[in-house]
Parts: sequence; structure tokens; C-alpha cells
Amino acid sequence: MRRREFISLLGGGVAVAWPFAASAQPGKLPSIRVLVSASPPHPFAEAFWRGLHALGYSEGQNIKVEFRYTDLRSDRSEELAEEFVRLGVDIIVAHFTPAVKAAMKATRTIPIVMAPAGAPLEQGLVDSLARPNGNVTGLSAMETELGGKRLQLLRELIPNLVCVAVLAGEPAVDGGFGELLAKDFRGAATKAAIQLAAVLVDGPGEFETAFATMSGAGAQAVFIQGLFEPYGEALIELATKHRLALMSGGREPIAAGGLVSMSANYSFLYERAAFYVDKLLRGANPSQLPVEQPAKFQVVLNMKTARAFGLTPSPTLLAQIDEIIE
Repeated sequence: MRRREFISLLGGGVAVAWPFAASAQPGKLPSIRVLVSASPPHPFAEAFWRGLHALGYSEGQNIKVEFRYTDLRSDRSEELAEEFVRLGVDIIVAHFTPAVKAAMKATRTIPIVMAPAGAPLEQGLVDSLARPNGNVTGLSAMETELGGKRLQLLRELIPNLVCVAVLAGEPAVDGGFGELLAKDFRGAATKAAIQLAAVLVDGPGEFETAFATMSGAGAQAVFIQGLFEPYGEALIELATKHRLALMSGGREPIAAGGLVSMSANYSFLYERAAFYVDKLLRGANPSQLPVEQPAKFQVVLNMKTARAFGLTPSPTLLAQIDEIIE
């Protein structure tokens, strides 16, 4: 495991066994259900299996894993989480905050692994990072703490930047995470003397109107919440139509034609979730298994898109970019 990439809060002391270790039936394979806040195909499954394989797990041999997808529907998240509980699964792995909240609503006893969640403290998913004090542990992507860094990056790329937009989810879609994301950007924009146009939407059906609103507000760039990145192609078309430079948290929209991204390494986060599953299966108590945060954030720049916007990144900035897509 590339632990140097993370601030590990795992401290010393004796681990307290969680009931699963004592109640596991001989010959019964551990049952893991994964709730993915997106539609298939999604890179989570492949990365998560990489992590499990590295720890010696194989489907049907010493573990049973099933992935279910919510299609960005909160009602679907809750239905699936309740189904997992009825099935008596051993661990629920929840991708992104809506899935974590749905799982928490369904059970307070089955261990839940955030894989990852945004703003776990602000949203009450855990009591603290060092001691979650419940049945939830896992990973934080720190998405609501990067507004300042992201605006600084956009300003270096777009010297005449005066207005930035944020496209985020309504509370009914993401459980309030979009509001926290917009709040983080708003605070950073105020400090940087940049105007902010935050638009919250229920889903893809509102994208067209949202982009028209952001363009009408004079936005020159738009940050897209990770929840909507599976719709990257449609978002890039709209950004191009309205002459908005698209910034995302993940690499995929940038490879598809967006301008730039800044985020934790999500592939690594998905893979790292397997570490928590392994710890829980070995008897760790989720209430005492600390939440990990990224220590490094990666930046990806699409140079072709930058040229299309007439942008010429400085050599100093280019030297700080982790990946340049030509």
C-alpha cells in the first residue's frame, strides 16, 4: 500500500474486536455489498478489486462481493441499503456521501466503509477522524476543503478571471454535500475577490438551464461536482457551447476535453477502501478505526483545451502539473 500518499491517523493501542470476527460462521464467505453513487460502468469496481486482490481476496474463494448502482437516485440508494441489511451482509462499502447516508439510515450495526465521502465531519457521518465512534469509518476525499486551491489554479491558468461557477447537486440528490461544496467555493471566492455563481441541480435534466444561468452571470469557468462526472461528455458539450472552461475533481472529464482537474487520487481511494474491509474482517472495530485523508492532490491539465481557450500556462505552473494531456 502506498501509505505515504495519505495522512494516516491510525494510532497505537490495542484494537477492540468487532462482533463480526466473533460471529462469523465457519465455511461462510464474508459478504460485502458495495453501493456506488453512479451508473455503470464506473471505475470503482476495478480499483476496489485491485485492492482486494493485493490483500489476498478472490471472489468465491474467500469473499463474496456485489456491486449495486444508484443512478444518482436517493430513493434507489435507500432501497438498496435496506436490501443489504435484510440480506444480513457483513460490510457495506459506500461510494460517495449519498450512499454513506443511505447506509447509515438503514443500519447502525453493520460496519460501513466510506469509499470515499466528502466532508464526513461537517455532515455528521463520524464524530471525529481519529475516533469515528460509530459503525462508519473509511476515507475522506477532502472535497469541501479545496476551494481556495482550485480557484488559485484557475486564476493562474486564466489571468483575467473575475467570475467562476459551481455546478453541484441539490440536497435531495446528494444529501447536502453540494451545498457544502458551494459554501467552500464561496468563502474562497470572497477572499480572492472573485465572483461566484453557484447553481444546484437535481440531475442531468437541468444541465442546459444551469449552464445558461452560469453563462448569463458572466462565469468564465465552471467547477463540476464529482457526482455529475459520469455525464462528462454532455457537460463538456455545454461548457464548450457557453465558452466555459471546465474544471473537475476527477481526471476522466479532463481527458474527454475539460480544462483542468484537482483532486485526491480517486483510483487510489477506491483501491484503499479494500484496506478497511480487510481490517474489519479481521476484527477491527469501525468506531476506533481512524478515517484517512489525502496528503497529496493531483492536477491534470488538457493542453489542447487550454490552447482552444487561448491560454498559455507559464513554465512554472506546468512544472507543478502532475499530468499534461496533449
